[in-house]
Amino acid sequence: MPFDVAAFRRAFPSLASGIAHFDGPGGTQTPRVVGEAIATAMTAPTSIRGTSTASERNSEATVQAFRSAYADLLGVDPRGVVHGRSATALTYDLSRALAKGWSTGDEVVVCRLDHDSDVRPWLQAAETVGATVRWIEIDPTTGDLDEASVVAAITERTRLVALTGASNLLGTIPDVRAVADRAHAVGALVWVDAVHFAAHELVDATALGADFVVCSPYKFYGPHCGVLGAAPELLETLRPDKLEPSTDAVPERFELGTLPYEQLAGATAAVDFIAAIAPDAVGPDAPRRERLTASIAAVHEREHALRGRLEEALLAIPGLTLHSRAARRTPTLYVTIEGHRMRDLAAHLATRDVLAPAGHFYALEAARALGLDGDATGLRIGLAAYTSDDDVERLLAGIREFVGA
Repeated sequence: MPFDVAAFRRAFPSLASGIAHFDGPGGTQTPRVVGEAIATAMTAPTSIRGTSTASERNSEATVQAFRSAYADLLGVDPRGVVHGRSATALTYDLSRALAKGWSTGDEVVVCRLDHDSDVRPWLQAAETVGATVRWIEIDPTTGDLDEASVVAAITERTRLVALTGASNLLGTIPDVRAVADRAHAVGALVWVDAVHFAAHELVDATALGADFVVCSPYKFYGPHCGVLGAAPELLETLRPDKLEPSTDAVPERFELGTLPYEQLAGATAAVDFIAAIAPDAVGPDAPRRERLTASIAAVHEREHALRGRLEEALLAIPGLTLHSRAARRTPTLYVTIEGHRMRDLAAHLATRDVLAPAGHFYALEAARALGLDGDATGLRIGLAAYTSDDDVERLLAGIREFVGA
């Protein structure tokens, strides 16, 4: 069955505002069922996890449902699912724990393509212990990885490689598995930032070659938090700083303080919402991972068809440069227009209730590599499953009006 965009949009109360949202890479709108799940969890009997009362059992069930949902979403063991305040916070926490095993002479590899949350924590952790940092560069003509720099960056001294699953700036989906195989060949661990990737592609930690994978539910209809997936046996080897009386069990040893049960309930509801997008593809009783696979495939087909039509129209605008050029990428486009400031274009579009922001969006190294930092930043156009044909036409009309085309 073709993806029914109109029916899908009705699940999002906020879309009644009339705003055409192209800001999904910064966070999507939230469906009603996610808000209801949060409200239900907050107003039901709740208390510290346990088994003696209904309130304790509710909290325990909420935590286990969350771990099960994100195990299905990420392709990991539920015993290796960790909740965090954000992907950034999780990366900082785990980088400190991992760095305890590094020393002078060890090397950490980061990538210019990445969001700064997958760069700065590793640079700072390496500096703390005297480890060396090596860089995977990007090819500015394609927005993809520079293959020669991958080969040069990973050496016998590499302890960890951090790489994005997809660029939140350009949409580039690099060949993570090829990098991971090279890293594993020298005994290094692989950290994959799947924050943007998980919003558009099915995550499979094993297929990616990821030892650690992080995502942010608010990028795919959930509440603001972060999730880490890893093998529980690997997490057992790490000793994070924590309170003495708090549990040393995995994954709880990485979750500092009482968990926000209502947030976990909302994050679980977001996964179930995605799994229900294509109910006729495999049947409602199929395992959730199978339903997620079918749903994401249906959305993928819609998003990429829409991206193709949008790209064709954008490239017809005089002076416009499309910087998203990788062979494999998400439906996220980064553009500049000769003779115009993109921040001015973003402001112009906003007056017409079209939200397509300009900036570097924390992908600082990528923007610098493209010469698009400072006042020269581009406009980011992020398509989501709820993006309508009318939204796209309004966007194009606003851009053409701005440039006088």
